Amino acid sequence: MSLALEQQLVLSGVAFLALASILQVGAFVRMSPGFAVTAVCYGGAIGFTGAAIAGRWLRESQGPFLTLYDILLSNVFSLALLMLVVAWTLVSLRAALLVVSPLLTLMGVWLLDAPAAAVPLPASFDNNWLWVHVLSGKMFLGFYLPATGIAAVLLLRGAIGGTRLARLVPAPERSEQDLWVLFFIAFVFHSCMLVAGAVWAHTAWGRYWSWDPLETWTLVTWLLLGGLLHARATFRGMSDGFGHALVIAVFGVAFLTFFGVPFFSIAPHKGLM
Repeated sequence: MSLALEQQLVLSGVAFLALASILQVGAFVRMSPGFAVTAVCYGGAIGFTGAAIAGRWLRESQGPFLTLYDILLSNVFSLALLMLVVAWTLVSLRAALLVVSPLLTLMGVWLLDAPAAAVPLPASFDNNWLWVHVLSGKMFLGFYLPATGIAAVLLLRGAIGGTRLARLVPAPERSEQDLWVLFFIAFVFHSCMLVAGAVWAHTAWGRYWSWDPLETWTLVTWLLLGGLLHARATFRGMSDGFGHALVIAVFGVAFLTFFGVPFFSIAPHKGLM
C-alpha cells in the first residue's frame, strides 16, 4: 500500500469520528438516542484506520511503535474499538460517547498533521515482551477513556443538572458503578504494562529501570491510579463529584505520559506506547 492511499484511509477514518461527534451532539440536543448510527460511524473509523495500519505494517515490515504518527494511528484505532465494545456491552456507559467522540476526533486531526515517515525499529527492541508492554498500555487507555468520558458526563450532571443530562444518564448509580469497574480494569492493565516494560527493558538494554522521564511519569501515573482507587475504597466522605474530577485529572496525566513525554524526552525508548 502506498503512503498516499494510507493517508486517504486515515482521513476517511477521522471523518467518520467527526461524524460520530456531530451525531452525539445532535442526539444530546434533540434528547433522542443516537447510539445505533454512532456505532456505524465507529465501525467505519475502525475499519479505515485498521486498514491503514495493516497497509503500513506490510509496507514497513514493522508494527506501529516508534513515531508520533504510528502511536496516534494505533491508538485512534484501539481506543475507538474498545470504546465501541464498552458502549455496546454496557448501556450505562454510552453517554461517555458525547465526550469520547470529540476527543478521538481531535486525536485524529493531530494524526493528520503528524509526519508520516517511518523510523526503523532497532533489532534489540523486537521481542515478545514489547508486544505485551504495548498491548497492555493500549488496553489501559482503552478502558480508562470510557471511564473518563462517563465521569465527565456525571460531573456535569451533578453540577448543572438539566433534563438533557438527566436523560443522557438515566441510571447514574449503575453508571457510577461501571465507571469504577473500568477504572480498576485499567489499573490492572497499567500494572501489567509496567512489569512487562521492565522485563522488555532488561532484554533491550540490560537493565530493568533507569528513571528516565517516560519511566518516571509512567510510575507517577500508576501511583495516582492506585492512590485514587485506595481513596475511593477507604475514604467514605469523598463525594462522587470529587471522585469524578480526580478520574479526569489523572487521565490528563496519563494522556500526557503517553503522548507527550515520549516525544519530548531523550529517553532511549521514545514512542513505544
